[in-house]
Amino acid sequence: PRASPVIRERRRLLEARPHHYTCCMAKRKRKGGTAVLVPPSSPPVMQGLVGPRRNVPATIARPPYALTGDPGPSVSNVVRSPDEIAAMHRAGTAAAEVLMIAGSMVSPGITTDAIDARVHEETLARNGYPSPLNYRGFPKSVCTSINEVICHGIPDSRQLRDGDIINIDVTIFLDGVHGDTSCTFLVGDVDDVNTMLVRETRTSMYNAIDTVRPGAPFNAIGKAIDTHANRFGLGVVQDFIGHGVGTEFHSNLQIPHYYHPRLTRKMEVGMSFTIEPMLTLGAIDCIIWDDDWTAVTTDGRRTAQFEHTMIVTDSGVELTTVTDDGACAADIYRD
Repeated sequence: PRASPVIRERRRLLEARPHHYTCCMAKRKRKGGTAVLVPPSSPPVMQGLVGPRRNVPATIARPPYALTGDPGPSVSNVVRSPDEIAAMHRAGTAAAEVLMIAGSMVSPGITTDAIDARVHEETLARNGYPSPLNYRGFPKSVCTSINEVICHGIPDSRQLRDGDIINIDVTIFLDGVHGDTSCTFLVGDVDDVNTMLVRETRTSMYNAIDTVRPGAPFNAIGKAIDTHANRFGLGVVQDFIGHGVGTEFHSNLQIPHYYHPRLTRKMEVGMSFTIEPMLTLGAIDCIIWDDDWTAVTTDGRRTAQFEHTMIVTDSGVELTTVTDDGACAADIYRD
C-alpha cells in the first residue's frame, strides 16, 4: 500500500531524530512481536462504501485544522492551566457520554456508518466538534476499527457480524480542548480467545494508569503494559502510541505503550495525555490501506484497544474521560 503524506513526513523525522516516537496519527515500521498462535480473523475486514462528510453548524466552535485539515506543528504547553483542566473535564465527560451511546448501538447488522452518524449527532448536541473530522483529511467523525484493524478505521457501509470485536474511538473538541477516549466492544457471541484479548487489553490500560503520578518516569507506562501483555502471550503494537492532548488534539508529549529504557522523562502535575494500548493476538506490525488511514495487522490476527485521557495531579492521576458520576464505556461494556 502507498504511504500517506503524514507517514512520509514521520519517516523523514525518524531519519533526522533516531529517538523520535510516532504519535497515534502516524506510522513507524518496527519488526518483532508474535503472541498466541491463533488463526487470522476470517473473513478479513474489507472496505465498504464511505459516505459523504457530515456537516457541522456554523455555531459550533471548531479546532484550527477544521477547514484546512492541517493542525500545524505542536506549540502548546504540555502542562495545563486550571481553566484548561476544567475545560478538559467538560470535553472528557462529553466524549465519555457519546462513547457509551455508541457502544449501546453495537450489535450484529449495524453499520459503522450508522455509528458515525450517531456520534456526530450526539457530539453536536453537546455543542462539541467531532475532533477526527478533517484532521489531516480524515473523512468521518469517529474511528471504528474492527477485528484485525488496529486503529483509524473509517466508518462505512460494512455491517457488524456476530463474533466481531470493534474499537470505537471518540474525541470531542469542546470549550477549546479535546477529550479523547475509546473502548473495544464485543459484537454478539465472541469466542473465549478474543474475549480474553479484549479483557486483558482493558486491564493493561488500567495497570498503566496506576503508574501515573508526579515524578514517575514515562516508561513506567509501557513497562506496565508490556508486563501484563507478556503474561497472556499478547503482542504490544509499537507503531502507534499515546500522546499529549489538551488545546491540541496531539501535542508534543509521546507515550509509548512498550517499555523503553531511555524514556526517563518525569511526569509533572498538570500534564495531560492519553494512554491507549493496542494489543494483538499475533504480529505487532501493521499495513496501511490505500485510504491512508486504516491500519491492519500484517498477519490478519485480531487486535483490541482501550483509551482514556488523564491529568497528572498532586495525589496521582485523574481521568477526564468519565461521566460526572465516574462511569465510562470500559467499565460498563465488560465481558
